[in-house]
Amino acid sequence: MVERHRTRKDGAVALAAAATGLLLCAVGCSGGGAASDDARAADEPVGVLHGAAGKLVRAGTSKVRTSMEMATGGTRVTIRGEGVYDFGGREGRLKVLLPQDPAGVDRRPITELLAPGALYMKNRGAGVPADKWVRVDTATLSDGNLVTGGATDPSAAAELLLGAQRATYLGRTSVAGIAVRHYRGTADLTVAARDASRHNRAVLRAAAKGFATAAVPFDVYLDDQGRIRKVRHRFSFVNGQRQGTVAVFSTTLLYDFGAAVHVRLPKARDIYAGRIAE
Repeated sequence: MVERHRTRKDGAVALAAAATGLLLCAVGCSGGGAASDDARAADEPVGVLHGAAGKLVRAGTSKVRTSMEMATGGTRVTIRGEGVYDFGGREGRLKVLLPQDPAGVDRRPITELLAPGALYMKNRGAGVPADKWVRVDTATLSDGNLVTGGATDPSAAAELLLGAQRATYLGRTSVAGIAVRHYRGTADLTVAARDASRHNRAVLRAAAKGFATAAVPFDVYLDDQGRIRKVRHRFSFVNGQRQGTVAVFSTTLLYDFGAAVHVRLPKARDIYAGRIAE
């Protein structure tokens, strides 16, 4: 059994201090610092994005919302998730909601545990007993688990920006009431894999080989601390049944930095070792 418990509260203290500073600045600051930051955002967007993953590691933890959209056969399918993530330990827990089945019946939510090199799923269906977990080695997946689990691992989503080759600063906006800077660009999965952390290197390398193209268009929104608040990637698959590719849009929203994260990985006896139905 592998068991890990992590709780980080420093991010919440830092966030409160930052909020206080912003309030004071709104009353009496000239705004010169913000103008300077905006100038760097416009002049060095790629450099700013390359540092975003590191800012999340220093932030520690956050709550997460995810969505994954794919249009197929004239129907748009969306999978949603919600949970918490520890960027230092690369571990998290998500509850993933699938679309209704063809009869209009709600499916049971899937519980997913994200860990370095592995994805654990409960209520997976496909012949897996309800009380058992499925363990998947993410490096063996053709997409590195950027889309297989119905949610992109937040750490991999952030480190994918290490492959940003070109980016444009589009100005200030807000995400969930938080002031952010909006960037748009394209990342190269091969470059991201080369520069990624040890935990994500194999994942991104697998994705670079498995997708229709290693080029991944993105939109990302960073707060004034340089942390990702929202990132949206467009992944392309080869359509095995007809010519062309299928686009999958993955969105990750990060908030409540410093949230408590508890991840307990399943015991070996609780992991299903039988055949999974197609």
